This record gives sequence, C-alpha cells and structure tokens, in this order.
Amino acid sequence: MMAMAVTVAALACPSLGRAAEPPVPALPSVKPIPVKVIVVANFEPGEDMGDAPGEFQLWAEREKLTEVIPIKGALHPLRRNAAGLYGMCWGSPDTMLGGVAEQLMSLLLDPRFDFSKTYWLFTGISGVDPQIASVGSAAWSRWVVQGDTLREFDDREVGKDWPYGLFAIGADAPNTLPQNTESFAGFTDTGKLTMSVKLNQSLAQWAYDRTKDVAIPDSPALQKARAAWAGYPNAQKPPFVLMGETLGSVRYWHGPGRTQWARDWVKLWTGGKGRFAMTNMESQSLAGAMAIAAKQGLVDPARVLVLRTGSNPSMPPPGRSAVESVADEGAGQVAAFEANYRVGVPVVHELLSHWDSYKDHVPGTDPQ
Repeated sequence: MMAMAVTVAALACPSLGRAAEPPVPALPSVKPIPVKVIVVANFEPGEDMGDAPGEFQLWAEREKLTEVIPIKGALHPLRRNAAGLYGMCWGSPDTMLGGVAEQLMSLLLDPRFDFSKTYWLFTGISGVDPQIASVGSAAWSRWVVQGDTLREFDDREVGKDWPYGLFAIGADAPNTLPQNTESFAGFTDTGKLTMSVKLNQSLAQWAYDRTKDVAIPDSPALQKARAAWAGYPNAQKPPFVLMGETLGSVRYWHGPGRTQWARDWVKLWTGGKGRFAMTNMESQSLAGAMAIAAKQGLVDPARVLVLRTGSNPSMPPPGRSAVESVADEGAGQVAAFEANYRVGVPVVHELLSHWDSYKDHVPGTDPQ
C-alpha cells in the first residue's frame, strides 16, 4: 500500500519523479542601435535587388541599401545604407498561409535595434477607388481601416433594405456602429470593437504638403486605360498625390458593390471624416502589430506614415464586368512601384537630413 501511495503521488505531481527544469537563462545585454527611419514594403517577386522589381526593389537599389542584416523570423533581411536609412520587405513562405505581421513582430523584438524614436514609412501598391484618383496615384493615409473582422451574410440572403451582407460585429445592420459587444472575445466595451487606427494626422499632412507636387511618371498604357473612365473625372487624371484612407483586407475583393461597401465602411469607422482611397491586403495586419508594439513601448505610434499607390482600380470601368477586370494590373503595377519611391523619398530624405530637429520633435502642425 505504501508503494502504491508513492506511485500515485508521483503521477499527481510529476516534479516528484522527474528532474527539475533548468533555470531560464538571462538574455545577453546589448546596446541597441537607434533606428532613425525605416521603409517597409510588402512583397518582392524575387530578390531585393537585381531582378524584376516589386514594392521594395526601387528603394533598395536607388537608396543603396546594400548592408544586409538577417532577422530571425523574417524571410527577407533588414537592409540599410550609410545615411542611416533602413528598409525591409517581407518574404513569402511559398504558400498563402502566413503573413506580414508575424515578420514585422520579429523585427520589432530584435534586441539589436531601438525603434522608440523611429519614423516608419509603410508603403505598397493598392486598388484605387476611381471616384477618388487614377491608377498610379499616391495617397497619404490619415486612418488605417480594418476590413476583416466583421459579420457576413450572402448578399442574396439579406433584406431588401440592406445594401450588402457585410456589417460590424455588435451591430444589427450595415453602416451602423456596434451597440452591444455580445460578449465577443469577452469584451464588455464596444470601443474595443473599433476597426480603425487613427494615424498622426499632423504628420500625414506634413508629408502630403512636402510631396503634393511630386511628378509621377505617366505612360501611353495608362493614358489608354484612363480613357475608358467616362464619368469619373479623377480616374481620368494623370497620376497625382492626394490624401485618402487605406482599407486592409486579406480578401482580394473587386467590383462596384464591394467598392461602395469600402466607401461606407471607411466613412463609418472614421466618423465621416475619412474617405476610402486605397484597398490592399496588408495595412490592417501591420497596423495591428504596431498597436501591440506601441503598448509595449517599442515604437512611437505618432511617427507612423502610410503611403499607398494605385496599381489598378477597385472596380471595372463602365461597360466592363468585374470578372473581366479583376487582375488587370500590368502597366498599373509598374506605375505604382515608381510612385511609391518618388513620393516617399522626399519625406525620408528630409527626416534623415534634419534628424537633429526631428529626433525629439515630430514634424507637422495639427490641421484641426
């Protein structure tokens, strides 16, 4: 009986019958490098330099980001130049699983770098609302709006007074804010169901003011495509710089119905102050990772800039179907890659050239 009691006790408390776990070692202490400015892009079809360009290659080549710094947990290295500009693009795990936020968090947690006063330029290509701008245009964002975490009914199965089957968690119908958390994720405060991040609008205005007259290259292919946009004067303009919001959603949606949803969704979550301009698949994930990092004191959210450029319209031109136009990004991608760099680089150079001023003072004045 005594032996049985000892056996039962060992089963109930494994530590009695096994060696104790070793103590957790302290991490080695390093003096982190303060990072001044970093440009973050989302995809490259191949290498960062020397082949067909994606969102990052023009930055890497033209700014001579030749020093390569491997980051554990990221599939592309961090790069930098002698002027102190850092840059990074996320790699693909060769599957549609996995994403950008995981790799950004790997960078943020690297103890070799201090990001507490870093200016971040998140840039990339997007679908552009033809009511707002033309393909090749570049938009500085004041809000990042999340388009993933919501409720969805098939549009054919909703009431006739509903414009579509997409609506906020905690709301009773489209285009209404949550009135009840309904215990979603254990929340008791409807404010925690928010779907937008308000960026530093003074900084965004400052960036726009410095770049609003930047010339974005046009092309015969873009001109030909613009001619189809009868009744959409902004879509028929040569590429230009504007201010407008980015909507991030991992679903690659397209068409007039979903474009109207995007306009409504951005308006809803910005209190009617923002306007939908660009749709992409990464902004919401990166904004979420930065929000976590800000809570940990790793970054200053007042130093975040988001610049998106239009590679294709978010809906087809008059007379064409959404199915016909959904993957029409050829000439637009080339223009959007170029616009990312040309519009973003004056801001980057200004911050680096006058770092003594901007290290402790975020530029811009409150437009309100």
